[in-house]
Amino acid sequence: MKNIVKLLIITFLSANVVSCTEGFEDINTNPNEVSEINPSSMLNPVIYNIASNNARKNYDITSQLMQVHFPYPSITGDVHRYHITVGTGSSVWNAAYDALGNVNEMLNKSFELEDENYTAINLTLRAMIVSNLTDMFGSVPFSEAFQAEQGNFTPKFDKQQDIYTQILNDLEQANHLYNLEESLLYASDLLYQNDLVKWKKFTNSLRLRLLLRVSDRQPDAWQQIETMLHNPTVYPVFEDNSDAAVLTVTGVTPNLSPWPREQDFSNARTYASFFIDQLNELEDPRLPIFANEAKDLEGNTIGYLGIPAGFDNAGSDFPYTPSGLKQPLIIAPMPIILMSYSELQFIKAEAALKGHFNDAEGHYKEGVKSSIEFWTNQNFDETYFDNSFAAYDGSLERIMLQKYLSLFFTDYQQWSEYRRTGFPILPVTNSMENNGVMPSRMLYPDSPNIYNSENYDQAVQEMGGNTINAKVWWDVN
Repeated sequence: MKNIVKLLIITFLSANVVSCTEGFEDINTNPNEVSEINPSSMLNPVIYNIASNNARKNYDITSQLMQVHFPYPSITGDVHRYHITVGTGSSVWNAAYDALGNVNEMLNKSFELEDENYTAINLTLRAMIVSNLTDMFGSVPFSEAFQAEQGNFTPKFDKQQDIYTQILNDLEQANHLYNLEESLLYASDLLYQNDLVKWKKFTNSLRLRLLLRVSDRQPDAWQQIETMLHNPTVYPVFEDNSDAAVLTVTGVTPNLSPWPREQDFSNARTYASFFIDQLNELEDPRLPIFANEAKDLEGNTIGYLGIPAGFDNAGSDFPYTPSGLKQPLIIAPMPIILMSYSELQFIKAEAALKGHFNDAEGHYKEGVKSSIEFWTNQNFDETYFDNSFAAYDGSLERIMLQKYLSLFFTDYQQWSEYRRTGFPILPVTNSMENNGVMPSRMLYPDSPNIYNSENYDQAVQEMGGNTINAKVWWDVN
């Protein structure tokens, strides 16, 4: 595997690629083929590393941009004030290409061995990783990404539209490749323990996410969504929380929390008023799972209170200690969500609202219910919907608010959905940079500019500059 990492470094020249695979090789090695790669050799390291990095970047990027939580005290700058540098998304770039190098090797091996189940699984993982990468940056190397052995050290940047065309086709192909009559040959995977039915549901649920993402740009996306939703036998999707793509961090080496010390997660961190206010108004049972109660200056608990994201420097002294992050969120068994069942239900609700499926209210309610049950581990109380703020009102804004809450701690999805729909409507302060305009993308790291300058320059020119305001292809708002 050192050769794989070496090729990645040569191809992308991302010298700070970090791998956290130590220990997984023993777990995920076929004893009959220990000296060479197989279609599953690096499956568990890929799942763990990308999920772990997603969780950290949700903490560093998405939760700040989307006014969930952010550093406090925070006098100037920081992502919640839209202060974005070339380093903000660099670890996303590095982690994605590290994982994609390993997926590419496993995919090639699955082709060679004609192992269609592992081909389907690796196509699914590749689509998930690449979609997050291109949603973050726009144009990125993809079709020529791993051609260093053929002498191509400067891969072209593929346009996002072309990338989406490929990965959506890959997911369609993957769905038809699964052979549920056969068992997976190698060690149990961390995500689904070799359950092919659940892998197939993930493949199709992910495809629905990505089709919805491009539905304002790709003319036939809604037709494809309708075909899938109306043919669940051909295109099975998540049916309950047990189907969701959730990595359970066990706390047993090497499957450890991304935060080795719990205090590093919760110290100097506070919830934003916007996020806390929504949950308060909903009287939401997820609130005590997510947050601690605020305290007044005498140390008395005063309920759940946040502070405004991007607060003005002059207003940095608040007469209370705001609600902070609960440490149990990152203590094993810790769930890291790649895609939830509730997200799938909100996709169905939006499709029904726009006339492409049925029962928008039913799917909206199921999305809310499943998210609350996932986080509280308790049966849902239907009186939740007696609250007028929770009741379905037939609007996309209402669906998207609950979808936003359900995407808590889920990589970059809140931010992507905000860019796609403009919801939820977030408050703006005078201390926010970029004239208070939500960033549309992350900046490319320095390495492609230095070592792949010709292709980099072309991509930047086509996108309208390496700026945070250059919109990705599917962002029409």
